[in-house]
Amino acid sequence: MADDNDNSQEKTEEATPRRLEKAREEGQTARSRELATMAVLMAGAGGLLVFGSGLGKALADIMRNSFSLEREVIFDTHHMALHLLDAAGEASWAVAPLLLVLLVAAIIGSIGIGGLLFSGKAITPKFDRMNPLKGLKRMFSVRSVVELLKGVAKVALVMTLAILILDLRTDDLLKIADEPAVPAMAHVVWTLGWTFLLLSCATIIIAAIDVPFQIYDHQKKLRMTKQEVKDEYKDTEGKPEVKGRIRQLQREMAQRRMMQDVPEADVVITNPTHYAVALKYDQKTMAAPIVVAKGADEIAFKIMEIAREHKVEVLRTPPLTRAVYHNTDIGGEIPDGLYMAIAQVLAYLFQLRQFRRGQGARPGMPDFPIPNDLRRDI
Repeated sequence: MADDNDNSQEKTEEATPRRLEKAREEGQTARSRELATMAVLMAGAGGLLVFGSGLGKALADIMRNSFSLEREVIFDTHHMALHLLDAAGEASWAVAPLLLVLLVAAIIGSIGIGGLLFSGKAITPKFDRMNPLKGLKRMFSVRSVVELLKGVAKVALVMTLAILILDLRTDDLLKIADEPAVPAMAHVVWTLGWTFLLLSCATIIIAAIDVPFQIYDHQKKLRMTKQEVKDEYKDTEGKPEVKGRIRQLQREMAQRRMMQDVPEADVVITNPTHYAVALKYDQKTMAAPIVVAKGADEIAFKIMEIAREHKVEVLRTPPLTRAVYHNTDIGGEIPDGLYMAIAQVLAYLFQLRQFRRGQGARPGMPDFPIPNDLRRDI
């Protein structure tokens, strides 16, 4: 028994759709900081290459305008403030495309796995995180080890690539010192852009390792024990005993409604010891006779009792009753194959009423035609 209990507490089951939905509502989803970092760095490097020349030209123009001032302007503090605002505006417009690219990359990188998610619970303070024991546990967890290895790997990769790039471009970098200022600035921006792009490529390797790990780690955290799956099923679908009670109440309500319709029936046909079916037909509003009530055993006797109390004719027609009972639903029309038989029942009922009024001979019970495919022996 102890082993069974221990095994029942192991989280061996994959998270159910409800568990996943609940986790998203609480702000828990797979995220990779390395993917976001890679996206921002690659976008930044690409942005420097695309917008670098325009950015360098704009900065050169700002510097040229800032250092070519007339004497009276230099001593006019009001004009200098306006000049500073103009320079800041020009710099902002020059940097705006690059910042926009970085913003888009940051958003895409953040929602790359896990998708877009808004949750107020994610920013709710959790005081249990202030527990020093839990903090120590997190420090020495598998996740912390992975984060440490990622940090070491990032430093090693970036350092290795940086050394290789510097070694390959040493001569080119030294030549910048001999170039004029404007071409040198463009050369520097171009060099920084490509160098930055190559260094950023190191993060692709790290992100390719981190993304599957984050997905696996998230799924592992959401795993459930078998008992949790059972409890969730009970909460979602309802406990069997409760569902059974609900079905019982529904049946009782349906029976009460059914019994209320029996007094309005035209005739009740019976197999006296098993079945009873109440039929109603209104030539003006109905295309065919309908079953207003039916039942077996105790319900059948109850239908017959109510019918007699309200002077509804009860006819003993065992084969026909079995056929109607097994081939119709409450509120439904009788099958086409039983039209003739039910028509004979209604005709017999009319003749019987005429006889009781003294307007004819007592009719004999007809032999009702029942197709073989609708017959039931029990």
